[in-house]
Amino acid sequence: MSKPVINEVKALNTIAQDTKIKGNIESDGDIRIDGTLVGDLDCKGRVVVGPDSKINGIIRCTSAEIMGFVKGEIVVKDLLSLKSSASITGNLTMGKLSVEPGARFVGHCKMINDEKNASETEPEEK
Repeated sequence: MSKPVINEVKALNTIAQDTKIKGNIESDGDIRIDGTLVGDLDCKGRVVVGPDSKINGIIRCTSAEIMGFVKGEIVVKDLLSLKSSASITGNLTMGKLSVEPGARFVGHCKMINDEKNASETEPEEK
């Protein structure tokens, strides 16, 4: 007897360049924002912030690629990638960080480890 095939399809949501959203967004799939968001973004997938986008709020996601302007905190479980056109004002918390030359951010940067609680980030004693 064959096993049933379950395809998990996550939607790709896109906020177009001429779109402005005021309010919070929650998504189980990936999302790309090329417009403006005034509010928080909670995403269980990948977030792409396009080069002409503007976000004023908190971003929480699994992974993120930032090319535009973000004013607010960014919390990423895995990889946060800041492209050369990125401009961020706010604190960054992530598992891994990639920064291209030219990317700018003002704030604190904190790397977390899945094996440790985010509050236990002190170096181990030898």
